[in-house]
Amino acid sequence: MSENQKQVRIRINDRAEKSTYVNAFRTETQADEFVLEVGMNTSVQSVQGDDDVAGEIRFDLENRLVMNPYTAKRLAITLGNYIREHEEKFGELKLNVADRMVQPTS
Repeated sequence: MSENQKQVRIRINDRAEKSTYVNAFRTETQADEFVLEVGMNTSVQSVQGDDDVAGEIRFDLENRLVMNPYTAKRLAITLGNYIREHEEKFGELKLNVADRMVQPTS
């Protein structure tokens, strides 16, 4: 460490932390902030007396993350690096479900 650099200690308080499983997201952008809304995307089956539409896809929002563009860019770079490392170890992550299905061998 050079003379001009100071060591910084980071203390993380995780007492209020909660875990949320996410399988869907929605984004919005403005000039000075990015919004990332995350939650569960579930297919809803019609139930008698339920006002849901048969076959409807329902997105239950769990959390909204609002960040400045600099934080959003750091997040995008970090996630991109993690995905690249994962694919190098385990193979390509195919986003199309049909491409992920195992084809029967003859």
